[in-house]
Amino acid sequence: MFQLIRALLAALLFAVAAPLAAQSAPTDEAEELLAAVVQVKSKILPNARSLATLGAQRQGSGVLVREGYVLTIGYLVIEAEAIEVISADGKAVPGTLAAYDHASGFGLVRLIAPLAAKPLPLGDSTVLAEREPAMIAAHGGREALSLVYVVSRRPFSGSWEYQLDAAIYTYPPVQNWSGAALIGVKGELLGIGSLIVPDAGGPGTQSPGNMFVPIDLLKPILEDLIARGRAAGPLRPWLGLNAEELRGRLIVARVSPEGPAERAGLKSGDLLIGVGGEEVASLADFYRKVWARGGAGVDVPLRVLQGMQMKDVSVRSIDRLEYLRRTPAF
Repeated sequence: MFQLIRALLAALLFAVAAPLAAQSAPTDEAEELLAAVVQVKSKILPNARSLATLGAQRQGSGVLVREGYVLTIGYLVIEAEAIEVISADGKAVPGTLAAYDHASGFGLVRLIAPLAAKPLPLGDSTVLAEREPAMIAAHGGREALSLVYVVSRRPFSGSWEYQLDAAIYTYPPVQNWSGAALIGVKGELLGIGSLIVPDAGGPGTQSPGNMFVPIDLLKPILEDLIARGRAAGPLRPWLGLNAEELRGRLIVARVSPEGPAERAGLKSGDLLIGVGGEEVASLADFYRKVWARGGAGVDVPLRVLQGMQMKDVSVRSIDRLEYLRRTPAF
């Protein structure tokens, strides 16, 4: 079955990417797929919180998922002063940040003018198992397509208070991953590109690849993102710290300037020992215990080792969107 599916996907890739005899036109299906993948460029606010870490000019890819709406990875467009979407035929259309969802990492751009493209249908990313083939489509047309396969489906813990339960890891690695579309054999969108990683095959492996955010995380929140600019339900508490795992301990690598953790006295180099009297030894465990305390605004009791002194610190959490700079249009 795997070989059959791989052959079907290879045929789809060939129809889109390979030069055709006598310069004949690609199929309508291939044209529609290519037209839905666009370039996203953003100019960031001069006082943006993310300026030092993510830069003032950002660019990557995005996918038309609704008429007038392009889905991308959020770090490309958060705190944007101006956003420009460039279609497959070279047309530049201004956009605004319609929504950013920190839990998934998705960013949604609202277009000021329509694109000559059809939205790419959303597939079922849960059926994309290990060893399944897929195609990565970045902006740039046929030359920006890559045939890959899934090497693992597992949780991902990011140091920036970010956790995915079933991230999609692919091999071989592609360089234009930011906001790129992961497309299955049915021509449906299955994920959005987030990172390049050194261990796509699993922890401890030497297998560079890419990490994609599953599109199934978008389906239950898309209508709310369009209507309200955010997902419905309780807002996740945010502390404003970056932590890394080191030999079974969690070390604070960075605190966000003027964020909750810094205001509570946490510093780079502190060791995170526990939450509410319970010890923590991994990022995933730390996040679960913090998020279980309640919604944004809840006080989170932390036990930290600061230098040689053990301290109990209470951090008043916030919604991360309160911390980010934004234009009046968002």
